[in-house]
Amino acid sequence: MDPALLRYTEEHEWIGEEDSVLVVGITDFAQEQLGDITYVELPEVGRTVAKGETVVMVESVKAASDIRAPAGGTVCATNGALEEQPELINQNAYGTGWFFKLKSANPEELGNLMDADAYRRFLDANED
Repeated sequence: MDPALLRYTEEHEWIGEEDSVLVVGITDFAQEQLGDITYVELPEVGRTVAKGETVVMVESVKAASDIRAPAGGTVCATNGALEEQPELINQNAYGTGWFFKLKSANPEELGNLMDADAYRRFLDANED
């Protein structure tokens, strides 16, 4: 996925459209903060999720983190490769490191998320 075309949350999740479904993952910033990711618990296909609901659990050498849905919808696919190779998130957060795909998300929920420029400004404003 092209990071310039994605929408972002303040919790560093991204969402983008691909082949009429929405793909969800975490940003490079998030994976860097987590460090080496060692385990991912993915949702079940068919699960209906609400915006902000915890959908994925990620464990790393530093911490365990909940990944929330940037928009509501029905999980239509998961990235099963992450179960055997969670390091894919560290290697390519916007590509092979995606978590799940959603159908039937509310377009208004996506409009409330940050675009790439707004996300970059958000990161800059929150630097330590």
